[in-house]
Amino acid sequence: MRQKLWMVPLVIFLGGLGMGVWLWSRSVPMITPVIKRRDRPLDKYTIENLGKREYQSQIFIDDEVSPGVFKFHFDSDGKKVTGLAHVPNGCKKCPVIVQFRGYVERDIYQPGMGTKRTAEAFAKNGFISLAPDFLGYGESDNPPDDVFAERFLTYVTGLNLLAGIESWEKAGSIGIWGHSNGGQIALTVLEISQKEYPTVLWAPVSKPFPYSILYYTDEAEDKGKLLRKKLAKFEQDYDVDLYSLTNYLDRITAPLQIHQGTADEAVPQKWSDEFIKGFKIKNFPAKRDPALQEKLKISYYLYPGADHNLVGAWDRVVRRDVEFFRRYFGP
Repeated sequence: MRQKLWMVPLVIFLGGLGMGVWLWSRSVPMITPVIKRRDRPLDKYTIENLGKREYQSQIFIDDEVSPGVFKFHFDSDGKKVTGLAHVPNGCKKCPVIVQFRGYVERDIYQPGMGTKRTAEAFAKNGFISLAPDFLGYGESDNPPDDVFAERFLTYVTGLNLLAGIESWEKAGSIGIWGHSNGGQIALTVLEISQKEYPTVLWAPVSKPFPYSILYYTDEAEDKGKLLRKKLAKFEQDYDVDLYSLTNYLDRITAPLQIHQGTADEAVPQKWSDEFIKGFKIKNFPAKRDPALQEKLKISYYLYPGADHNLVGAWDRVVRRDVEFFRRYFGP
């Protein structure tokens, strides 16, 4: 019994020590460790986030390079973007078609490549054509070094241009024309803006991001090795689904006319077939507002034997484009 008595002071001491520690912990504010969030500058370019911001610009017509053909420029988020304008003779206020070209190597690019011939046809039929060069092309300012920021800024450029046209004194109604990668830009712009610009697409790149760029990597000198490396890093930091047009087809409110050649080797016919199917599933469910469905007209034309530039059917395609725009713009 005597041997156990010496433990009593020890128990009392330990108990008091524990109580003291508990009381001290209650009096000292808890310090929460600060976890620094990784900088993610490309978050602002998701389709939803781009749809939340405002766009503005002003159109400036510059030198006349040939009868009815002018250089023009506008501001896109503080950067100068140039382009080529075709203006009908005697036009005081005319409908405007914004033309988004397909991909062209920078070292061979000249203003109007991919759009000039159709722009001439549109001008003959009373439409102004504005074809932006995009950053890094023509006399435009340079894009950022980040390859994905450069890609996403094509949408910002298009949206700022459209905003400038809406307040331009020469502009009536506004439509969009896009070929190949320009079709991808056009579709994404429609999803971001959710505006009803009547839109014509020639062989649009309509597959999900990033497959839509991976498909073409074998055309690069390094067979896409560098781009795939950068894409792997991008996918570590970002959700690619938030940047993919195929996930936002239900945001499109504009009528569409799509042309596809069956012999197209750059954009397989299967892509356009699948796009049409996906678009209808997204936009024509039974519960959708019938009035909105009436606006969402979509026409799809196939041209047997025609290539990526619709050679062999070009005149017929342009005639259909003119009829399409007149339907929405008037004579």
